[in-house]
Amino acid sequence: MNDTLNFSPNALLVLKKRYLKKDKEGRVIETPYQLVARVARAIAEVEKRYGASKEVVKEIEQAFFDMMANLEFMPNSPTLMNAGKELGQLSACFVVPVEDSMESIFDAIKATALIHKTGGGTGFSFSRLRSKNSVVRSTGGVASGPVSFMRVFDSATQAVKQGGTRRGANMGILRVDHPDILEFIKCKEKEGEISNFNISVAVTDEFMEKVFKSGEYNLIDPHTKEVKGRLNAKEVFDLIATCAWKNGEPGIVFIDRVNKFNPTLHLGEIESTNPCGEQPLLPYESCNLGSINLAKMVKREEEDFQIDWGKLSKITRLATRFLDNVIDANKFPLPQIKENTLKTRKIGLGVMGWATMLGFLGIPYDSPQALELARRLMKFIYENAKETSILLARERGVFPAWRGSIWEKRGIKIRNATLTTIAPTGSISIIAGPTSTGIEPFYSLVYFRNVLDGEKLMEIEPSFEYIARRGGFYSQDLMEKIAKGESIQRMEEIPQDVKEIFKTALEIEPITHVKMQAAFQEFTDNAVSKTINLSNKAKIEDVKEAFLSAYKLGCKGITVYRDGSRKVQVLTVEKEKEEKVSSKVVVTQLKPRPEVIIGTTTKITTGCGNLYVTVNQDNEGNLFEVFTQMGKAGGCAASQLEAIGRLISLALRGGVDVKVIIEQLKGIRCPSPNWANGKRIFSCADAIARVLEKRAADQKKLVEAKISISQPVGAKLTTSSFDKSDLLSTVIGVCPECGSALRHQEGCVICDSCGYSKC
Repeated sequence: MNDTLNFSPNALLVLKKRYLKKDKEGRVIETPYQLVARVARAIAEVEKRYGASKEVVKEIEQAFFDMMANLEFMPNSPTLMNAGKELGQLSACFVVPVEDSMESIFDAIKATALIHKTGGGTGFSFSRLRSKNSVVRSTGGVASGPVSFMRVFDSATQAVKQGGTRRGANMGILRVDHPDILEFIKCKEKEGEISNFNISVAVTDEFMEKVFKSGEYNLIDPHTKEVKGRLNAKEVFDLIATCAWKNGEPGIVFIDRVNKFNPTLHLGEIESTNPCGEQPLLPYESCNLGSINLAKMVKREEEDFQIDWGKLSKITRLATRFLDNVIDANKFPLPQIKENTLKTRKIGLGVMGWATMLGFLGIPYDSPQALELARRLMKFIYENAKETSILLARERGVFPAWRGSIWEKRGIKIRNATLTTIAPTGSISIIAGPTSTGIEPFYSLVYFRNVLDGEKLMEIEPSFEYIARRGGFYSQDLMEKIAKGESIQRMEEIPQDVKEIFKTALEIEPITHVKMQAAFQEFTDNAVSKTINLSNKAKIEDVKEAFLSAYKLGCKGITVYRDGSRKVQVLTVEKEKEEKVSSKVVVTQLKPRPEVIIGTTTKITTGCGNLYVTVNQDNEGNLFEVFTQMGKAGGCAASQLEAIGRLISLALRGGVDVKVIIEQLKGIRCPSPNWANGKRIFSCADAIARVLEKRAADQKKLVEAKISISQPVGAKLTTSSFDKSDLLSTVIGVCPECGSALRHQEGCVICDSCGYSKC
C-alpha cells in the first residue's frame, strides 16, 4: 500500500496542514491513503439507503477511491476534510437570508458563525434592509443601513475560524436600485475595510439598458417600495468600473439573467451567490461542488495528445453520482438549510486543469480553437451529468421540488435541480496537481513551492515541461529563469509556436478572458468563477468594456482584477517612487523612532511562565513597537520572543494595520496552554496578540502629552533589480503562512507555494 498515493510533495504538505485527521494535540494521525479511503467509504455508504447490496457498495467505494487516488476528480474542501468524521459538514456554498429586522440580522450572524465553523462560505443579499437614516417606527430611531451591518458580519467572521482550517469567506450583494447603492459601491475603497467580504452589485436588465441610453433609473425603498430618488445609470456604472479598476471590487452579478435560468423559480427568486460568485442559491440553500481534473483526461498517441472522451464520460458519470451521494451523507449546520437543500438537491460539477489540457493538446488559450473546444467539452460534461442524474431519478426519485420546476416543464424527470458549476479550485488543484486552476490560463509556468524545513521545490507546469523536453530546449537554467519571473515571450531559445501556446494570464487580452468565461457558461447551469485579468496599465475604459462584453456575451456575473491594484502586503510599494524607478521595486520607508516614547507594560500568565509585554506608541497614538520578556527565561524561549517583538515592531513601523498582526498571532497553540483572567491563553504568541488587542482599544486614551520628534530620512528596502513587468502572476502581497507571494484569483488570494487561500 502506498500511503502517499500519487500526490506531489506540495500536495502532501497541503494535506498535512489542512486535511488529514489530527488528534487533540494537533498531531497528524491519518495518511493520504487513509483520507481518500475515508471519503470514498463515507460517500459510498449512501448507496445502502437505496437498496444496494454490500458487494455493489464495495464496488462503488472502490470506484470513488480510484477516481480520487488517480487525481481525476476532487470534491470541495469540506468533503475532503469532514467526510467520515463526526463533524460531517460537506458543503462549501451557502446563502443566508437577511431580512429587515434586528432579529433576522442577528439570526443570520449566528447562522454564519455556525457555517464558517464547519468549513463553509456564505453569501448574503443586503437588499432587503432599509436605507441609511430611514425611520424605524418601532423605536423612533433611524436605520444605519446595509453597509453598517456588513461591518458587523465582517467582525463576526473575523472571530470564527473554519474548523481550525480555513478563514470564513462572505459575499455581500446589494441591488443597484437600493437607495444606499453608492455607499455600497465605495465601501471597500479603503484597503482593509470589510476584508472578509467579496462584494458585487446585483445589476438588472433595466439598469443595463439605461446604461446604453445614458438614462436615469429609480431607487426603491425596500421597506415601503416607494421611489426614493433617481440616478443616472451610466454614472453609477462608471463608478462601479472605477472602484473595480482601483482594487478589483465590486464585481457585477446580472441578477435578472441568474433568475431567468433559476430552475426552481416557484420556490422564490435568487438574490445572492456563494463567496466567489459561481453558485447562485436560494435563501438557506447549500450546494456541494467537485471538479474533474482535465489534465488527466488526455491520452498520448505517439508524441501527441488527444482528449480521452471515453474516460471523461466515465469520470463525469461517477462524479455526478458521488456529488448526489454527498447530499445524503451531509450533516447540515441548520435544519432549514437541510430542508431547502434536500428540496432541490443541487450539485455543482466543474473542471480544473483546462489550461494544462490545452498545453498538452498544443492549443493556445487565446485561439478560436480553444473557445470552440471549451463549448464542446462543457456540453459533453453537461450531457453526461444530465443523463446520470436522469438515471438516478429512476433509481431514487426526482428532487422534491421537481413539480413546478423548469425540469417538469421540459418533461424531464431528474435527480438534481442543477448539475454544473465552474468553481475556483485553489486548494484542490494543488492536491490534484500539478495542474492549472479552474478554467484560468497559466499564472506562471515554473515556480518554487515551499516543502518542508524551508526547502524549496521547483514545480513545472507539466504540459510545458513535456513540450520543452520534446522540443529539446529544456534545461535547468531555463526553468530557473522562468521561475524568477522572466517571461518566455522574450526568450530566443523558445520556439514561437510554443510561446503562443504558453501565454500567461496578463499576456492574454481581457476580451479573451471574457469570451472563455462565456463559452463555459453556455453549458453551465449555475455560474462560472473566472478572474478577468488586466495589466497595471489598463484604463477604466478597459474595465467598462469587460463589464459590457460580459453582459452581451451571456455571462451571469463578472469580476476583474487589475495587476498591482491591491497593495495589501507587509511592505508596500511606494506609488510615487515606483513611477520614477523602473528597474527596482521600492518599499515604503519605515517610521523613524523618536528619542522619547510612551508605552505600557502588561503582565500576562502563560503556560511557560509570566510574560511581560511592553507596547510603545508614537506621538500620534499609534502602536509603534513591542518588547517582550519571559520571567527568567533564557536560551531559545528568550530569543524567539525577542524575534517576535522585533518582527511586530518592523511591521508596525512599516504601516501594517495592527488588526492584521493580531489576526496572525491570535489562536497559535503550544503544548502548554493556560488560563488568565478567565480566558484561555494558547501560547506566548496568543498572549501577545491579546495584549495588542487590548492596547489597540485603549492606547490613544493614554496619550495626553504631545511629544515633538525629528523626522530623519528612513531606510529603504529594495528587492533585486528586475523589470516589474516580468511579474506576470498578479502578486498582491505576502503569504501569512510561508512568506511567499500571494496572487489574486477568482475572488480569493492564493499562495502557489504552500496552498494558503483566503476568499
